[in-house]
Amino acid sequence: LSTATKPARAHVIGLTGPPGVGKSTLINALVQIWRSRGLSVGVIAVDPTSRKTGGALLGDRTRLNIDPEDDQVFVRSMAARARLGGLAALTIPAMVLMRAVFDIVLIETVGIGQSETDVANVCDTVIFCVQPGSGDSLQFMKAGIMEVPHIAVVTKSDLTAAARRARADIEGALGLAESPAGAWTVPVMLLSAARREGVEALADAIERHRLWLAGTGEGGRMRALQARHWLEDSVREQFGLRGLQRAKQALSAPSGLSPFRRAADISKSLESRD
Repeated sequence: LSTATKPARAHVIGLTGPPGVGKSTLINALVQIWRSRGLSVGVIAVDPTSRKTGGALLGDRTRLNIDPEDDQVFVRSMAARARLGGLAALTIPAMVLMRAVFDIVLIETVGIGQSETDVANVCDTVIFCVQPGSGDSLQFMKAGIMEVPHIAVVTKSDLTAAARRARADIEGALGLAESPAGAWTVPVMLLSAARREGVEALADAIERHRLWLAGTGEGGRMRALQARHWLEDSVREQFGLRGLQRAKQALSAPSGLSPFRRAADISKSLESRD
């Protein structure tokens, strides 16, 4: 709880997209760039769940080529288990701890689909990865995915014609959504992480979004909403919808406490009523 009250030093980045899109290769390339810029990096890799042990399969973690001697990079794998949102139950608490320590915290989701958009409630910048030939703009809109990202990336851009078509599909899907004046414009980028092409430009786009969040005040508003969402989700998971209704007044009351402290206080209050 004490760590959660420290200044949130890190910029939190979510990396999502379907399996096989090349997220692990992209993470390797981004970590190398951030380290070359003198930034420390924490990575949370949400992996599929082992049917035998119930733990993480560690598939993504073993594909990350991280220098074990570099104490400025930390990787933690988590099993998604029964959660459908693309994250693990402890992803948010781990992220809050890590963002008090590192300059960058990167969360890789287990995948994305119609229900796997929890990453938007956790991260400051969400990157959505698509590979060439993965579908058209109708499929993107049907999954509601275009409401999630701040940056869209077409990976494996060495497949040139297919990559350009995928970029056009994403731009078409984004063009169907109405944005308020002054809103962030989602860039659609082509890159090949294996060839290290376009990755520097992606790192620069992430930094531009960080500066935009800070300059507009949107970053503070977003984090307040994220904390409120986690708090409500925590109460709902422990006490159900009835408990959430009973805690409505406590949830809406302003407080300078961390969401973890507030969750503990609300839980204690609800348990004392039973």
